Amino acid sequence: MKKTLLIVSVLLVAVVSTACINNFAVRDLNNKAQSYMQQGDYPQAIERLKSSLDLDPNVYETHYNLAIAYTKAEDYLNASEQYEKALELKPNEPDVFYSLATAQNNLAIDIEQGRIRLNVDGKLYKPNPDEIDFSEKYEMSEKEQEFVAEYKKAAVLNYQKYLELNQNAQDKDEVEKQIEVLTKENTPEAKE
Repeated sequence: MKKTLLIVSVLLVAVVSTACINNFAVRDLNNKAQSYMQQGDYPQAIERLKSSLDLDPNVYETHYNLAIAYTKAEDYLNASEQYEKALELKPNEPDVFYSLATAQNNLAIDIEQGRIRLNVDGKLYKPNPDEIDFSEKYEMSEKEQEFVAEYKKAAVLNYQKYLELNQNAQDKDEVEKQIEVLTKENTPEAKE
Protein backbone atom coordinates (compact mmCIF):
# COMPACT_ATOMS: atom_id res chain seq x y z
CA MET A 1 0.00 0.00 0.00
CA LYS A 2 2.82 2.39 0.87
CA LYS A 3 4.55 1.52 -2.38
CA THR A 4 1.39 2.33 -4.39
CA LEU A 5 0.94 5.62 -2.55
CA LEU A 6 4.56 6.53 -3.22
CA ILE A 7 4.21 5.75 -6.95
CA VAL A 8 0.97 7.78 -7.20
CA SER A 9 2.64 10.70 -5.37
CA VAL A 10 5.65 10.64 -7.70
CA LEU A 11 3.38 10.54 -10.76
CA LEU A 12 1.30 13.44 -9.44
CA VAL A 13 4.42 15.54 -8.84
CA ALA A 14 5.64 14.72 -12.36
CA VAL A 15 2.32 15.74 -13.94
CA VAL A 16 2.13 18.99 -11.96
CA SER A 17 5.77 19.81 -12.76
CA THR A 18 5.24 19.20 -16.47
CA ALA A 19 2.13 21.40 -16.48
CA CYS A 20 4.02 24.23 -14.74
CA ILE A 21 6.95 23.99 -17.15
CA ASN A 22 4.54 23.93 -20.10
CA ASN A 23 2.67 26.96 -18.74
CA PHE A 24 5.94 28.85 -18.26
CA ALA A 25 7.06 28.02 -21.82
CA VAL A 26 3.72 29.18 -23.26
CA ARG A 27 3.97 32.46 -21.36
CA ASP A 28 7.57 32.94 -22.46
CA LEU A 29 6.71 32.33 -26.14
CA ASN A 30 3.74 34.71 -25.91
CA ASN A 31 5.92 37.42 -24.34
CA LYS A 32 8.54 37.01 -27.08
CA ALA A 33 5.78 37.22 -29.68
CA GLN A 34 4.51 40.46 -28.13
CA SER A 35 8.01 41.89 -28.36
CA TYR A 36 8.26 40.94 -32.03
CA MET A 37 4.83 42.47 -32.72
CA GLN A 38 5.88 45.74 -31.11
CA GLN A 39 8.89 45.75 -33.44
CA GLY A 40 6.66 45.08 -36.44
CA ASP A 41 8.25 41.67 -37.05
CA TYR A 42 4.99 39.80 -37.60
CA PRO A 43 6.49 36.64 -39.14
CA GLN A 44 8.60 36.07 -36.01
CA ALA A 45 5.61 36.82 -33.76
CA ILE A 46 3.50 34.36 -35.73
CA GLU A 47 6.12 31.62 -35.40
CA ARG A 48 6.37 32.11 -31.60
CA LEU A 49 2.61 32.03 -31.19
CA LYS A 50 2.26 28.92 -33.34
CA SER A 51 4.92 27.25 -31.17
CA SER A 52 2.95 28.32 -28.12
CA LEU A 53 -0.16 26.67 -29.55
CA ASP A 54 1.83 23.48 -30.14
CA LEU A 55 2.44 23.39 -26.38
CA ASP A 56 -1.10 24.32 -25.38
CA PRO A 57 -3.82 24.82 -28.01
CA ASN A 58 -6.39 25.90 -25.40
CA VAL A 59 -5.06 29.34 -24.48
CA TYR A 60 -7.44 32.06 -25.63
CA GLU A 61 -4.83 34.83 -25.53
CA THR A 62 -2.51 32.88 -27.83
CA HIS A 63 -5.20 32.42 -30.48
CA TYR A 64 -6.27 36.05 -30.18
CA ASN A 65 -2.71 37.37 -30.37
CA LEU A 66 -1.96 35.09 -33.32
CA ALA A 67 -5.06 36.46 -35.06
CA ILE A 68 -3.85 40.00 -34.42
CA ALA A 69 -0.39 39.15 -35.79
CA TYR A 70 -1.96 37.66 -38.92
CA THR A 71 -4.17 40.75 -39.26
CA LYS A 72 -1.16 43.06 -39.00
CA ALA A 73 0.60 40.91 -41.62
CA GLU A 74 -2.54 41.32 -43.79
CA ASP A 75 -3.14 37.55 -43.82
CA TYR A 76 -6.88 37.75 -43.28
CA LEU A 77 -7.52 34.13 -44.15
CA ASN A 78 -5.45 32.84 -41.21
CA ALA A 79 -6.54 35.75 -39.01
CA SER A 80 -10.20 34.78 -39.48
CA GLU A 81 -9.46 31.17 -38.52
CA GLN A 82 -7.65 32.24 -35.35
CA TYR A 83 -10.37 34.72 -34.31
CA GLU A 84 -12.89 31.89 -34.67
CA LYS A 85 -10.74 29.62 -32.49
CA ALA A 86 -10.47 32.39 -29.89
CA LEU A 87 -14.27 32.65 -29.90
CA GLU A 88 -14.56 28.91 -29.29
CA LEU A 89 -12.60 29.45 -26.07
CA LYS A 90 -14.34 32.72 -25.05
CA PRO A 91 -17.59 33.00 -26.98
CA ASN A 92 -18.71 36.40 -25.68
CA GLU A 93 -15.74 38.66 -26.32
CA PRO A 94 -17.05 41.69 -28.24
CA ASP A 95 -13.63 42.79 -29.52
CA VAL A 96 -13.06 39.39 -31.10
CA PHE A 97 -16.37 39.66 -32.99
CA TYR A 98 -15.36 43.11 -34.24
CA SER A 99 -11.89 41.94 -35.28
CA LEU A 100 -13.29 38.83 -36.94
CA ALA A 101 -15.79 40.93 -38.90
CA THR A 102 -13.03 43.27 -40.04
CA ALA A 103 -10.82 40.34 -41.10
CA GLN A 104 -13.71 38.73 -42.99
CA ASN A 105 -14.48 42.00 -44.79
CA ASN A 106 -10.79 42.43 -45.71
CA LEU A 107 -10.65 38.82 -46.87
CA ALA A 108 -13.65 39.44 -49.16
CA ILE A 109 -11.85 42.47 -50.60
CA ASP A 110 -8.68 40.40 -51.13
CA ILE A 111 -10.70 37.80 -53.03
CA GLU A 112 -12.38 40.48 -55.14
CA GLN A 113 -8.98 41.95 -56.04
CA GLY A 114 -7.40 38.56 -56.75
CA ARG A 115 -4.91 38.66 -53.85
CA ILE A 116 -6.60 35.52 -52.51
CA ARG A 117 -7.74 32.91 -54.99
CA LEU A 118 -9.48 29.58 -55.17
CA ASN A 119 -7.43 26.51 -56.05
CA VAL A 120 -8.67 23.46 -57.93
CA ASP A 121 -9.53 21.76 -54.61
CA GLY A 122 -11.95 24.59 -53.77
CA LYS A 123 -9.75 26.07 -51.04
CA LEU A 124 -8.66 29.65 -50.74
CA TYR A 125 -4.94 30.39 -50.99
CA LYS A 126 -2.59 33.31 -51.33
CA PRO A 127 -0.82 33.15 -54.71
CA ASN A 128 2.79 34.10 -55.18
CA PRO A 129 2.85 37.90 -55.78
CA ASP A 130 5.00 37.34 -58.88
CA GLU A 131 2.10 35.41 -60.44
CA ILE A 132 -0.37 38.28 -60.07
CA ASP A 133 -0.91 40.97 -62.71
CA PHE A 134 -2.55 43.84 -60.84
CA SER A 135 -2.69 46.00 -63.96
CA GLU A 136 -5.79 44.09 -65.07
CA LYS A 137 -9.06 43.79 -63.15
CA TYR A 138 -9.36 40.33 -61.67
CA GLU A 139 -12.35 38.32 -62.87
CA MET A 140 -13.65 36.18 -60.03
CA SER A 141 -15.04 32.74 -60.61
CA GLU A 142 -18.61 32.03 -59.56
CA LYS A 143 -17.32 30.13 -56.52
CA GLU A 144 -15.08 33.05 -55.52
CA GLN A 145 -18.10 35.35 -55.79
CA GLU A 146 -19.93 32.98 -53.42
CA PHE A 147 -17.02 33.17 -50.95
CA VAL A 148 -17.09 36.98 -51.10
CA ALA A 149 -20.84 37.02 -50.41
CA GLU A 150 -20.42 34.54 -47.52
CA TYR A 151 -17.59 36.54 -45.92
CA LYS A 152 -19.49 39.81 -46.21
CA LYS A 153 -22.60 38.22 -44.71
CA ALA A 154 -20.53 36.73 -41.88
CA ALA A 155 -18.88 40.13 -41.32
CA VAL A 156 -22.31 41.75 -40.95
CA LEU A 157 -23.38 39.11 -38.41
CA ASN A 158 -20.16 39.51 -36.43
CA TYR A 159 -20.41 43.31 -36.41
CA GLN A 160 -24.00 42.93 -35.17
CA LYS A 161 -22.86 40.52 -32.44
CA TYR A 162 -20.16 43.03 -31.45
CA LEU A 163 -22.79 45.74 -31.03
CA GLU A 164 -25.12 43.37 -29.17
CA LEU A 165 -22.38 42.49 -26.66
CA ASN A 166 -21.00 46.04 -26.47
CA GLN A 167 -24.11 48.20 -26.40
CA ASN A 168 -22.17 51.27 -25.27
CA ALA A 169 -19.56 50.97 -28.01
CA GLN A 170 -17.99 54.32 -28.80
CA ASP A 171 -17.71 53.31 -32.46
CA LYS A 172 -21.36 52.25 -32.73
CA ASP A 173 -22.18 54.72 -35.54
CA GLU A 174 -19.15 53.68 -37.59
CA VAL A 175 -19.95 49.99 -37.17
CA GLU A 176 -23.59 50.54 -38.14
CA LYS A 177 -22.41 52.38 -41.29
CA GLN A 178 -20.08 49.47 -42.11
CA ILE A 179 -22.98 47.03 -41.66
CA GLU A 180 -25.09 49.15 -44.02
CA VAL A 181 -22.34 49.24 -46.67
CA LEU A 182 -21.74 45.49 -46.47
CA THR A 183 -25.46 44.76 -46.61
CA LYS A 184 -25.88 46.92 -49.72
CA GLU A 185 -22.85 45.30 -51.37
CA ASN A 186 -24.37 41.89 -50.77
CA THR A 187 -27.68 42.59 -52.49
CA PRO A 188 -28.37 41.15 -55.97
CA GLU A 189 -28.65 44.68 -57.45
CA ALA A 190 -25.14 45.59 -56.25
CA LYS A 191 -23.65 42.55 -57.97
CA GLU A 192 -24.89 43.55 -61.43
